[in-house]
Order: sequence, then structure tokens, then C-alpha cells
Amino acid sequence: MKQLIIALGRQVGSGGHRIGGILAQRFDLPLYDRNLLAEIAAQRQLDPEALRQYEESPKSRFLSRTIRGLNNSAQAGLAELQFRFLEEKAAEGESFLVMGRCAEYILRDHPGLISLFVCRDLKDRVAVIRHTYGLSEAEALDFIRKGDKRRAAYHSEHCPTVWGHSESYDLTINTSRLGLEGTADFLEEYIHRRIADDPTRTLQL
Repeated sequence: MKQLIIALGRQVGSGGHRIGGILAQRFDLPLYDRNLLAEIAAQRQLDPEALRQYEESPKSRFLSRTIRGLNNSAQAGLAELQFRFLEEKAAEGESFLVMGRCAEYILRDHPGLISLFVCRDLKDRVAVIRHTYGLSEAEALDFIRKGDKRRAAYHSEHCPTVWGHSESYDLTINTSRLGLEGTADFLEEYIHRRIADDPTRTLQL
């Protein structure tokens, strides 16, 4: 099989992580998510727990400085390490699925890339977060809004595209319509069609 890279962005509480796991299993792909930190830490002899606090977070406006194009922010430094890791894996021809981390933009020049974004109706997201963390409705809503805001801010720091906007991805899908398994089935079929597609086809008008 030719190289396949699935970049999967997701809203908080959308079920995107579950769908990513299903797709990685069905296509027999390594899944890069929080385990990516462990690999980077092992390569560079760093403490993965120390890195985890800066995971997919925007840099602090108060604690970071940029001098001659170089930023001293731990968040920015970790983001660059992750981007470099993914770029190296892609350049080596490896196939994989990566959750978030601006992969749909960072790896945009690789022909094997398929970029997806998973969303969900807000009421369903609130219900999931309430059940998962034992929160009130107001607490769950606050959790979701803060999480989405953090991911959007992280994305805007590193990409000119808009997080969650349909034009930033090959396909955006709402899991409230088909459920998690049904969404995974639909995406699997879509990916199979993309794999079989001829990249040299002419544009149909």
C-alpha cells in the first residue's frame, strides 16, 4: 500500500479520539497522540511527564519572548519538536494516524495525507463530558469551551488556516448523525476511495 497519513482534528467531546483509534486499527496504522511525547522524550532523554503539561497548548503571552525569530516558550518548543517528529516520519515514507497537532497543515505537501475533522452537536458533547468526568451541565459546557478555545489558539499560533473550518480539511463530519461506529465506517469507506483514487485525474467541471 502506498503511504497513508491520516490527520484527524476534533472538538472536545466529539468522539474523535475513539474514531481515530478505530481507523488506526482498521488500517493497521501507528497512532500518534499523547504517546508521541514518550517517543520524543526517549529520543532526547527528556522527562515525558514534564513535557505533557505543555501538550497542544498555546504559549503564554506573559512568559514567552521572541528574539530574532526564536521563541523561549516551552509550549512553542514542544510544538516544534512534535512537528519535526511528524515531518521526519512522513519523509521516511511511514504511514500513520495523528491526532491534532496541526498535522493537516504541517504535512500538507505529502500526497498520502488525508485530513479529517470530527465535530458533534453541543448537547451531545455536553452529555458525554458530564458522563465521563461527573460534571454538572454548566461545568461540562465550561470544560468544552475552554478545551476548544485552547485547541483553536494552539492551531492559530502555528497555522494560517482556521481550526475546525471545513476549508482547512478534506472532510468534516458530525458524529451526532451516524454515531461513532457509523462515522468510523463512513470514514473508512472514504479513505479507501481516496487510496484508490488516481491523483493525476483531470478536474471535472
